[in-house]
Amino acid sequence: MINTILRGVVYFVVLVLLQVWVLNNIHFLRVATPFLYLYFILKMPVNASRVHVLFFSFLIGLTIDLFSNTSGMHAAACTLDAFVRQPLIQLLVGKDLPEEILPSYRTFGYGAFFRYVLLFVLIHHVTLFLIESMTFFDPLFLVIRIGASVAASVLLICTVEAFNLGAQPSGD
Repeated sequence: MINTILRGVVYFVVLVLLQVWVLNNIHFLRVATPFLYLYFILKMPVNASRVHVLFFSFLIGLTIDLFSNTSGMHAAACTLDAFVRQPLIQLLVGKDLPEEILPSYRTFGYGAFFRYVLLFVLIHHVTLFLIESMTFFDPLFLVIRIGASVAASVLLICTVEAFNLGAQPSGD
């Protein structure tokens, strides 16, 4: 339990700092910005209460908003992600999950974890970019921005998870 809390605090601080200082300044071809801070929400224990997931998702989104001057956009998108997280896990992985399990390649399997990350990030980015644009004036550019940012974020999250896989205990 203490190990999970400590890991969560470290993830929160490191991911926020990395997002604010490095990733917010990356704009591939002026359209794609990777959002690695979502990894914090993705990696919360499966059995975490919905209230905890909502609170910490809102908190990390609000923290990113404070440093990015985005007036609640990330907090809103993260809160929506927190609402759909548990039903998404149940849809993709099933209901027979042991207690204290953390979403990962190892626990979900490669395909299920990739689909989980992809749908989670897609929901976040569609929400975030729709709030940001507040218009459908240029829908093609909006779709390109969403698609490119989803691809960049999913690639970065899956890469971090692949490196994290070697650091996890096998549980055998």
